[in-house]
Amino acid sequence: MKIGIPKERRAGEKRVAASPETVKKFVGLGCTVVIETGAGLAADIPDDQYTAMGAQIAADARATVGDADMVLKVQRPMTAAEGNDELALLKKGAVLVSALQPLQQREQVKAYAAAGISAYAMELMPRITRAQSMDILSSQSNLAGYKSVLDAAQHFGRAFPMMMTSAGTIAPARVFIMGVGVAGLQAIATAKRLGAVVSATDVRPATKEQVESLGGKFVWVDDEEARASQTSGGYAKEMSAEYKAKQAALIAETVKKQDIIITTALIPGRAAPVLVTEEMVKTMRPGSVIIDLAVESGGNCPLSKVDEVVNVNGVKVVGYSNYPSRVPVDASNLYAKNLWNFLSPHWDKDGKTFKFNLEDETVTGTCVVRDGQVVHPQLKEGN
Repeated sequence: MKIGIPKERRAGEKRVAASPETVKKFVGLGCTVVIETGAGLAADIPDDQYTAMGAQIAADARATVGDADMVLKVQRPMTAAEGNDELALLKKGAVLVSALQPLQQREQVKAYAAAGISAYAMELMPRITRAQSMDILSSQSNLAGYKSVLDAAQHFGRAFPMMMTSAGTIAPARVFIMGVGVAGLQAIATAKRLGAVVSATDVRPATKEQVESLGGKFVWVDDEEARASQTSGGYAKEMSAEYKAKQAALIAETVKKQDIIITTALIPGRAAPVLVTEEMVKTMRPGSVIIDLAVESGGNCPLSKVDEVVNVNGVKVVGYSNYPSRVPVDASNLYAKNLWNFLSPHWDKDGKTFKFNLEDETVTGTCVVRDGQVVHPQLKEGN
């Protein structure tokens, strides 16, 4: 069983799909692990750390994955139209395990099928307790939330905590988090640790307790309709137009008082919702900072631009892409562990190969292509 780990070639990607720790574990199973030279350098993992754990180093991508039975990647393969046809390097029958953006890149999913490979999209991992250690969205979003606060602090021309000095008192920064998923919760925790006054909002009222447990203030219109807005399954109900208007007015009033806003709202397979309008930005004070973590999906602020810092009347709108890659060492290590935790239960000791249990939720949830066929329900024709 040969596992190939090529260098990531998409612009700005610093992560790698294997750590020395996971290489040691794969080698321990009996796998041959081949890593393209320099694949880990951007994550501070030189080749000799891999070889010390039993890996072999290949000179280029073709030598790494050309005869590999399984290929581990961080980002989906580049296409010929993007200047580097990585899919063409994989042999028929190979297994590709990576983040693949299958809902957005449906034509590429068809190309995997045409190439005769099997493909597993790790971002489709079911949100079940058993799969938490395999969930790349959680592990990477956690780091994105952390780094977003540090970036905000870098662009903010003032301190975060309150400081009392002989020359006067510095007021603490006011930070507003919009969207309380994994990234949002980590952003709240990080901003609190830096001494900011933190508030947050989310369409799910159940997140109120999570925000408050981290020391933040939950911003919402607290009325009878809101308190009954969650279904028995934990989802938010559709709210009345009157409630939406009251909530929009509250958010607009909150935004104008903030120094820093971090937006994190994403909808899988769809454009990100607008949370901070142009009119809201115009009400903010010069020197304020907006970090838009959804910029690659259209942005939560219409003024954000991918990989740019836009100055709008003194308000900096930051649109850095690929936030996990901005913390490449930890992001690579956690990502590599996610892949190991997903793959290792399917190792067949007798056959010395991976034999996927096709009734396992983690397999059916992530497998998009098998034996030349698109098999995932969300990707079949008509969906």
